[in-house]
Amino acid sequence: MTPITPGGVSAVVCTLNSISGIESCLLSLRNSGVGQVIVVDANSIDGTAEIAAQLADLVLQDTGSGLGNARNLGIAQSTGDLVLNMGSDNVLPPGELQKMINYLAAGGYHGVSAQTKISGEGYIAESLNVWRAGRFSEGERPVIGTPTLFNGELLRSDPYDPERKFSDDSDLCERWAHDHNSTFAISDAQCMELGKNSWTEVKIRAEMYGVSDFEVYSRGSDLGWGNQRKFKSLTHPLFSDLITPLKKSTPQQALSSLLFLTAFTGYRYWGWIKQARKSC
Repeated sequence: MTPITPGGVSAVVCTLNSISGIESCLLSLRNSGVGQVIVVDANSIDGTAEIAAQLADLVLQDTGSGLGNARNLGIAQSTGDLVLNMGSDNVLPPGELQKMINYLAAGGYHGVSAQTKISGEGYIAESLNVWRAGRFSEGERPVIGTPTLFNGELLRSDPYDPERKFSDDSDLCERWAHDHNSTFAISDAQCMELGKNSWTEVKIRAEMYGVSDFEVYSRGSDLGWGNQRKFKSLTHPLFSDLITPLKKSTPQQALSSLLFLTAFTGYRYWGWIKQARKSC
């Protein structure tokens, strides 16, 4: 079997008013040697689509029905052996995509992600990196998140649930594990994330995770989850965003980031509660 290089990768980037990072994101993909760059834009009004038109091979119109459907629009037009889902605020340093490819091939995985680090200085950036280092360390995982590199043929035949607005990664990984015996991992590759080191962005991210938690829990309840599985879902934010990062950090990092991790976990549960109220 011929080894896959970045030229055999199609990248899908979903955007909405992403002017602060879209150029750096797309340039990093070009500099990484990606064979096809597809942008799915949700009617941006800040110049994002204009930059995408200059740097991408294809710019598609997002219908606005959710992230799962937006990704599927790009995936359906992809031609690569592998498909890379990138956030518009993600930047891949040179050589890191090839690390993801090598990790996927060596482990026989159907999907891998990269270890993301927040760009910038200050308390929030430092705390986010403690959170990420604790939550997203290298190794095999049941669920992986953006940036993700998936088997292209399988992803095109069995894509994201178009009804999922935020919990699309967890749904896809769990479904593939069940239907295709797929395995996933966080690779040794590094990816930078831009413009997320403010309390406003932290709150937005955490509450989006809360919406995802609600979607997963609601779907599981409909499928007949038992009390033990429901309890695991209910306590997942507590363990993943607070307890695990604290356990995996140094005592100094744990003390410094405790306030941040507590706030992040609280925002996430608040997003879950708000979404539950909306559905009543």
